[in-house]
Formats: sequence, C-alpha cells, structure tokens
Amino acid sequence: MSLPVTQHLNLELKEGVLYATINRPEVRNAMNNALLDDINNTFDAIAEDRNVRAVVIRGAGGHFCAGGDIKEMAQVRFAPVSEDGSDPIVEFSRRFGYLIRKVNMAPQVVITVLEGAVMGGGFGLACVSDIGIAHENANMGMPETTRGIPPAQIAPFVVERIGLTQARRMGISGSVVDGKQALALGLVHHLASDEAGISEILEAELALIRRCAPGANAVTKDIMLSVGRQSMDEILNDGAKQFAACIRGEEGVEGTTAFVEKRKPSWCE
Repeated sequence: MSLPVTQHLNLELKEGVLYATINRPEVRNAMNNALLDDINNTFDAIAEDRNVRAVVIRGAGGHFCAGGDIKEMAQVRFAPVSEDGSDPIVEFSRRFGYLIRKVNMAPQVVITVLEGAVMGGGFGLACVSDIGIAHENANMGMPETTRGIPPAQIAPFVVERIGLTQARRMGISGSVVDGKQALALGLVHHLASDEAGISEILEAELALIRRCAPGANAVTKDIMLSVGRQSMDEILNDGAKQFAACIRGEEGVEGTTAFVEKRKPSWCE
C-alpha cells in the first residue's frame, strides 16, 4: 500500500496508525474540492490494508475544520443545470455525502481530535468517528441554516450520533456547543484541557486498539453499522456467518490459541 500524494492533508504512517492532518490553517481548515479529493483518495488507499489499524484526523493551527469553503460554494451556485439534467450544485453537495459515508464505513478505527472550529463538514466528520477527543474550548455545530442553506449531507449522521431530539435543536437553531456540552450529548468520548491531555488520551486509546485484531474490528464495525439498515434477523444471520469466517481465519486461530497459551496475540507485538 502506498499513500496518495495530497495537497491539503498531511499524512504520516507510524506503527500502524495513519495520522491525517488537515492543513489549510489560513481558512481554519475549511474544506474545498482539493481537500475532499485528499481525504477520499486516502481512505481509498487504505481500504483493504489491515496493517493500518487506526486513522487519527485532526487539523493544523488549532482548528479541526470550519466546514465547507464558502468562497468555493459561492462560485458553484452560479453553475447552471446542464441540458442532460445534471446539476453541478447537487453533485457538489452529494460529493461530500459520499465522502463522509466512506469515512463512516472505513474498516479502520477512526479517531478525531477536535479543537477550535468544528463546524459544518468538520462537525459531520466528528459524527462519523469511532472515537472523539475534544478540547474543552472547541466550538461545534451546524451553522448552515444561519447562511440560508440546510446541512443536507451532514444531518443524517448527526441524528445517528446524538439522536433526533438534540440534532433537531442544533440543526434549526444553528447553535454551537463546546467540548463539555459535546461530551454530555455523547458526541465525543473524551475531554481535554490542553495538548498534553489530548496526547495522553490518544495514546491510551491507541494502546487499547492495538490489543484488538484489525480484521475483527472491521467486522465489528460492519455489524454495528448495519443496525437500522437491515432487519435484526438479517444482521444476526450475517453476523453468525462473519463470526464463523473469523473464528476459522488467521486472527481467530491466533487469538484463541494465544488465550489458551496465556500470551499476547501476534497483533499486539
């Protein structure tokens, strides 16, 4: 596996963890098309690589991501519908939905480190991470309605993250929550007051992740994300088949053998 060449996403692969840092600090790491390409290409590149155990997404310069690049959006709004009926604005919006769903479904553990502005698209990314670590002074929300547009591609993932009642309030008020409020809502899992605290929490979480087999983690995510999309019987039937494949597979044999022999399995080394 080779990592893609990226323009606005700094990538560093270290001990099975891919650190992906959004690097547009001059605009608080707002998302433009080039950054969407960077994230999309990165997750495509690692999709089948179980040597990448986790992806840590954070932003450079003290902000996670301020949402979509308003200047780029303003240019797109003047694009006309083509003769064949295709609408560049629809495509522009839908493109982010495809991306956030790809991050949501990634087989790796996805961790977000949330500082400063976590708005719009950045808030959407936070809502599809497996583990969220927030600075207590982070500002998170969906300000789209205050600008006359809906959070069309983000809203469904926010509902899944914090429930319909809280998502409705945030969506129709454009309200912003800080790290402490995000923790109370269940949007994030950990709260820190400084960089040292963030680093300590991150390392502790990565240590736990390294105890788990990467293939088993991927299957576990797949089963959990099926809830609400398939009937419970379908999920349980598929889960039983996946369980059988895993226990007969390399990880299952190694994991059960290591348990009996009272040693750590190979993926912990």
